[in-house]
Parts: sequence; C-alpha cells; structure tokens
Amino acid sequence: MAKHKLDRMFEFVGSCDDPGKLRNIVSNARKRGAEDLAEAAFRKLVAVLPSEEPGTVEHDFWRTIHAFEHVLGEERGRTTRLSRTRQKVNRVGVHRTLVDWALGKREPEGFAMLLERGLAELAGESIVLRHPDKFGPEIVGAATARLEAAGVDIAAVASYR
Repeated sequence: MAKHKLDRMFEFVGSCDDPGKLRNIVSNARKRGAEDLAEAAFRKLVAVLPSEEPGTVEHDFWRTIHAFEHVLGEERGRTTRLSRTRQKVNRVGVHRTLVDWALGKREPEGFAMLLERGLAELAGESIVLRHPDKFGPEIVGAATARLEAAGVDIAAVASYR
C-alpha cells in the first residue's frame, strides 16, 4: 500500500466511529499485510464498541470482552461470544467479575490467552490496576501479583488508555 494512502487510512481510522467500517479495515489490512493499520483499526474498534462512558471500569471491561471476542472470531473463522462471562456479568455485575478474576486461585483461561496475543493491557487484572480506587488493596495486590508473575510491564498496562 502506498505511503500516502496508508497515511490517509490511519487518519480515517482515527476519526471513524463506525464499527462496521473499522472491522472491514482490520480485515482488509490483515489481508494486505498492513499489520500496523490493522492494529490501529482493531484498537479503535474495541474503543468504540462499548456503550459505557470511556474511562470507566465498565467501558474498560466491555472493551476487553469485545476485543477478545473479535480476536477469537478471527482465529476460529466464526462469530465467538464469551457466553459464560456475559452470563456471570448478568448475575453478579462487572465489578464482582473483575474481583473474582483477580482473586481466583487459578489463572483465568482468558488471562493466558490475552497474554499470548500481546493484549496484556486488556486483561481483567490490568483493568483493576487502572482503577485502583474502585477496588480494595487486596484486589489490587492480587492483580499486580498475577501480572508480575506473568512478566507483564505493570506501568504499561496501568497507563493504557
């Protein structure tokens, strides 16, 4: 792809709020080997999908769910929904789900899958670190310990926006 066209596409991605258009850009950019553009469109897509207020725990949580569903869908070649996670959120809420993930004795399956895909900033534990005022010190400590044990850059995931 020509540099000037690629630059225009990055500009478009930055201003686009249409999930359908962003999905198309992700797909087309991957087919053409424009991974930087695909990544930018993917990040923008998962930022615009949640209906919650940006900067909130809920927005960060749903950004993670949408991102993970998108990645799994691409890998599997079909729409993939995190049904159990969505059911749990309906039962106990976003906050309790994040607490359970952080305090769980076992590392959640999704945690390892996100790290394998280079998406540590989207792990539930990373959300806890970005919103420490919404969680107690025990939960923040557990989230930090899990991320550190996995070799994650704590400062990078805590500052992700």
